[in-house]
Amino acid sequence: MTRARVLGFRVHAQQLDRESTDLVEAAVLDLGAQETGPDGGRWALALRGVDTGALAPDALADVWTIRGAPHLYRRADLAQVAAAVAPFSDADAAKRIYDAARPLRAAGIGVVDALDTVAAAMRTIVTKPTVKGAVSTRLTAVMPEPYLRECRPCQATHLYEMPFRLAALRAGLELQHGTSPPVLTRIPKFKAAAAAGERFDVIRAYLRLLGPATPQHVAAYLDAPVTDVKRRWPDDAVEVRAGGERRWILAADEARLRDGPPARGTRLLGPYDLFLQAKDRALVVPDAARAKQLWPVLGRPGAVLHDGEVVGLWRPRAAGRTLAVAMELWARVPMKAVEAQAERLAAFRDVRLTGVTTTGPSA
Repeated sequence: MTRARVLGFRVHAQQLDRESTDLVEAAVLDLGAQETGPDGGRWALALRGVDTGALAPDALADVWTIRGAPHLYRRADLAQVAAAVAPFSDADAAKRIYDAARPLRAAGIGVVDALDTVAAAMRTIVTKPTVKGAVSTRLTAVMPEPYLRECRPCQATHLYEMPFRLAALRAGLELQHGTSPPVLTRIPKFKAAAAAGERFDVIRAYLRLLGPATPQHVAAYLDAPVTDVKRRWPDDAVEVRAGGERRWILAADEARLRDGPPARGTRLLGPYDLFLQAKDRALVVPDAARAKQLWPVLGRPGAVLHDGEVVGLWRPRAAGRTLAVAMELWARVPMKAVEAQAERLAAFRDVRLTGVTTTGPSA
């Protein structure tokens, strides 16, 4: 399977080639749209044709899920999402919370049980919208030593960060949109579902939106052990050859991967857009130096996507009610298409575009 086929499949599967998409049909929300920065989950939806300005105020919910990052979901799906993003096992939970697992295990506390204990305490504390710092302070006062750590940057003792984040949805808590620092509030009438169902199963969703892939790719995306992912690998996943290795795709998607049309269109992807979250980065951006530019440790830029290829970087330059966009292009791109997408970004932010500057090749 050629690289172009794989990238084209992902563009179509993620609906990046659509001009109009209903919220119910927005496939990216099956796995979650990461809501990090001003051009996060809502911009990802806008790029896929969702009219975010016309959405009901309560249509979306912002919750900490995969890798402890804030993600957007349809509010109506939260019960199944909670089941989907729950750790597969105690070993999985331990891996997801990093160094916080060590003192819990030393004290003989199961990590999944620990998440439930933190969730119960959080649920008791958050009876009304409460800023994260206040929740943390009250949790620190009621949780025993294995749950707490000495934080040198804060010069204080408080709960480990990942158990705090991963317990929030278990407690039925969401993040109030647009709050910084984040404000937690109760999800109305929340109860996690017993099972996620096929649509929200995170392994199936990864294969459907970022396939073809390996268990290692999915495990890296989830911060889960490979053994847990392999144990839950879909029976209807079929093997293909792509990126110079054995990979898998859901059987229902094999024909679209093999025979789908080439990707078309230009998009300014946000820094944490799902298209850029694939764990086969060398396939997405083969040039190692350019990949390093796109995925630095801090301060990620956005990506210019043209006809299925990442062809450059972009950064916003905001000043008051105006926005300029600076781009570094790696290949020729029609400037009218690039400028149209910059205008789209400015309209999304509800500001005036003052200019687009580019370095590198231009059409």
